[in-house]
Amino acid sequence: MLMVKDVDLTPNPQALKFILNEKLLDKVTRSFKTKEEAANDPLAKAIFELEGVVSVFYMDRFITIEKEPEVSWGKIQMPFVNLIKNFDKNLIPKETEVSGSDENTTEKLKLINDLLDKRVRPALAGDGGGLEVLDLQDKTLTIRYQGACGTCPSAIQGTLVAIENLLKREIDPSMEVISG
Repeated sequence: MLMVKDVDLTPNPQALKFILNEKLLDKVTRSFKTKEEAANDPLAKAIFELEGVVSVFYMDRFITIEKEPEVSWGKIQMPFVNLIKNFDKNLIPKETEVSGSDENTTEKLKLINDLLDKRVRPALAGDGGGLEVLDLQDKTLTIRYQGACGTCPSAIQGTLVAIENLLKREIDPSMEVISG
């Protein structure tokens, strides 16, 4: 049975990270910014039914929920804990293999993703968020923050600069990183 083991604050005041007793996913992340996006994911869809939820992000052993500023966590936390206790984990859509060798994946993009996997994504996951690479055009990398990082002021400003500086040092001094 799924259970919430702990709740962590995130740098985003409108998001909480709920740590679970069991793994939900092994490799992928799932991020939903609207109820409509979550229509084919029973877990995210059920969470969006809770009053005030504006985004759902989950991976590994945690779920990050972002709420409307005017809604108190008191209206969300206990209903969420009960939802998780009664949710059948087998309803979570199966993970599909992420192909790392398709024609559109360049060597540079593989290096970037490896670096992000080792140095950036674990830190973001610690704060209840994630990072998706959207595109690489020449020396411009377009990324999208997920979970608590999606609307967090520090992600939008400081973290973006830190990622760009890391890629400039490790990959290419003329790299540029933008949020898409």
